[in-house]
Order: sequence, then C-alpha cells, then structure tokens
Amino acid sequence: MRYILRPNILIAALLTVSVFFELKAQGNQTINSDLTRVVNTAVPFLRIVPDARGGAMGDVGIATPVDPNATFYNASKLAFAKKRLGLSLSYAPWLRALGITDIFMTHFTGYYKVSSNDVVHTSLKFFSLGDIDFTDAAGNPIGSGRPRELSFDAGYSRKLGKHFALGVAFRYIYSNLASGQSIGSEPIKAGHAFGSDVTATYNLDMTVGKKKMKANFMTGIAVTNMGTKIAYTANAREKDFIPANFGLGVGFKLQPNKYHEWGIYADFNKLLVPTPKVGDKDSNNILDFKEQSSIKGMFTSLGDAPGGFKEEMREWMMGIGTEYWYDHIFAARMGYFLEAKDKGNRRFFSAGVGVKYSVFGLDFSYLVPTNGARNPLDNTFRFTLKFDFAKLGGNKTNDDGEDINDQTDKVDKSTRKKLKQK
Repeated sequence: MRYILRPNILIAALLTVSVFFELKAQGNQTINSDLTRVVNTAVPFLRIVPDARGGAMGDVGIATPVDPNATFYNASKLAFAKKRLGLSLSYAPWLRALGITDIFMTHFTGYYKVSSNDVVHTSLKFFSLGDIDFTDAAGNPIGSGRPRELSFDAGYSRKLGKHFALGVAFRYIYSNLASGQSIGSEPIKAGHAFGSDVTATYNLDMTVGKKKMKANFMTGIAVTNMGTKIAYTANAREKDFIPANFGLGVGFKLQPNKYHEWGIYADFNKLLVPTPKVGDKDSNNILDFKEQSSIKGMFTSLGDAPGGFKEEMREWMMGIGTEYWYDHIFAARMGYFLEAKDKGNRRFFSAGVGVKYSVFGLDFSYLVPTNGARNPLDNTFRFTLKFDFAKLGGNKTNDDGEDINDQTDKVDKSTRKKLKQK
C-alpha cells in the first residue's frame, strides 16, 4: 500500500504513525483535549497480542496453561512447562478489511528447559507498516520509506518451590518510522530503547469433587516493558514513554476425564504511563507528563488521572476467555476484551480453534468488534504454528510430559544420601 503524507500531516503524525495504525483504528485513540484522555505511548506494537491462541480468548495469557508464547504474557510460568523445548511462529495480517496487504506482524519465540527448575527463553517480534510515499505541500515527491519496528528479548525463569516461579527478561526495541525525512530542519532518525520484564507465577495442581477430577489453579503478575524512553530526533525536547504495563491474571482448568479439559481465564492490565494532562490552556502543562523519568512515570501513573479514582479505574483493561480441549487434539476457544470508552474504546469478541498432533500444533483466531469501532484485525484470521518437544538429547518423559531424567537424578541423589548416612 502507498500512503501520501503532506508536511502538515507529517509533523503531527510521523512520530506516531505506528500509534495511528495500531490504535487509531481501535477507537479515536488520541490526546485531543476535546475527546479523550487516552494513555498514549510510542512503540505500541509491544502490547499487541502476537499469538492466535491468546487472541482467540480476548487477549488473555498471563495465567493460561504453558505454551511457548508465555514469553509475551508471563515468562515465569515457563518454569512449569512439561516439555523440554518449545517453539512458536505467529503471523497476523493488519488492516486486511481495508484491502491493505503489506502491513503485518510476525512473532517468533522459544524456550528451553535447562533443568526441571530452570528455563531460558527468547523472542523476536517484527511489525511492518508497508510502504509510504512522502510529498511536500505542493504534492511533489520527497522520498519514500518502509516503516518497520522490532523487538528482541532474552530471559530466564526459575521455579523457587513446588508452586512458585519468578522470571526476568531484557529487551531491545528498534523503531524506524520515517528515517531520512525531517521535521523542519530536524532530521528524523530511527528510535532505540531498552526494556525489561519481571514476572511471577503461582501454580497449584489439585483434585476436586468426589471423583477426584484433575484441576489446576494459576495466578500470575507481569510487569513488562520497564525501560528507557524513546525519541526520533536528536534534539527532541521530550522523549516518549514505551508501553510499560502491569498485568494480573487468574485461571482455572478442570479435567473431568482423559478426553475432556476446560478452562476459564481472565487478565487485567494497566499501562504504567502517566495520563496526559488534557484540557489545560497552557500547552506547556499538557506536555508535563512527558518530562517525567520512566521510573517516576510508572509510579505516578497509579494515581495521576485528572478525574480521580473513578478515572484511574477506567484505565484498566480486561480480557476474559475460555478454552476447551477434546482428547488433547482439538481445541475451541472464545473470549471478550473490554476497554473504557474514553480510554480507547476497544471492545471485541474473539474466537478460534486449535489442533495438536504429536509435537505439532496449529492455532487460528478471528476477531469481531462489538461497539461499531473499526479494528485493524477486523475480519482477519491470525495463525500460530507451535512445536513442543518432549524429547531432546535422549531425555525421556512420562505420561504427563515430565522429564524422567530429572526425576531419576533426584532419586539417585536421595539414594546416595541415604547410603552415606548408613
């Protein structure tokens, strides 16, 4: 797709072109004082749900059963993975309902269990915003560009007990929206930033009812994208926040018998970014929120909404979803996502299916807005290809996917200890 942007639009939109494509279509996401108090950030692609499984369940994933895409939601739960190695590749077309074919997002992620308690993981996210032709006020061509953004992260998670795990991850962020162009005499450059995640999970396997049906309760906390601010010009007066986020998730899974498994999950998220001070006639005060440091901005964002506690609560987003598995082969999913009207107004129903055979899995999802607002994923299928390897390097697993070698090591150590005592 080709876009023609004139200078008066360029000044207002170049530095927020990713915001425009990723959020504007989701419901008048702007800091215009006459409209809303939407919390805006740079590089919002970092908060776009990348996988079809989470996308089919209302964008939930903090406390869902472990799969490789946990690196996006809550990497600490990877410590409870029952497979030695997991890989995933996701693809999401963008704005297909408008006939656009060159905007898309891809996401690759993987993890490896170093031991029964330790996991290392990584992911790469790439967002392409197509082709853009730039013109001056008279319509004369002044160049073209291919805006693109990416992030790369690596992390480590460890189980600290039978039921508790912690995780950390570090992320590099690259955003090239209009490199080679300029705002006045100020050249535009690619933006760079660094972020980090801290996550925690509580996981409890249990039995319920007289029939002692297998069940699982999980809850998780994820503080993600804590890091530096980003700028697109060398002399930017205010740098932009990246989308630091606090997420809380809960989930419950029930397995009545070996053929059926059902779970319900909910996520609650809030951007840890200051609320714009809109409505102030002094334009300098409108930008005051950008002058805060990243760390200060995270703390002040917990209570800085101009409308007080009620508005602060409206800045929370909620997703709820359910998943049913038949014989661990076929899955059906659905969910709903809700955001306050004056904070973005994203509201949509999502659904999807998944199939799994041996180490191979394939997920699809579909999104339907419920409030009349356009969404970049309207009438679009997303898909994710996953691989979960139970064996690696000769390691064997039991029926639950647990590493027998790890269990054998524990038995051997216990036996040696008893022999020494004798």
